[in-house]
Amino acid sequence: MEQKAGTSATLSIIAAVGSFIVTFTGHPFFGLLIGIAAIPLGGIGVAMAASPKIGGGLMSVIAIVVGLIAIGVAVLGMIGAIIL
Repeated sequence: MEQKAGTSATLSIIAAVGSFIVTFTGHPFFGLLIGIAAIPLGGIGVAMAASPKIGGGLMSVIAIVVGLIAIGVAVLGMIGAIIL
């Protein structure tokens, strides 16, 4: 039986990477919100990957880690925007 990546896993990795893009285009607040959204989506993706029909568990874990890093970058971007 072929596994398909879950929708939550896909959305979580898109949100995590999108957070960096939004932050680096000058909108760190929205980057923070998107990074925060990546974490629960990744958690749902990990939970759904327990099913033998749905994959994407590793992708979800990576998205959670990247989302956490993106939150840190967004916070630093907001601090930089306030200072400069």
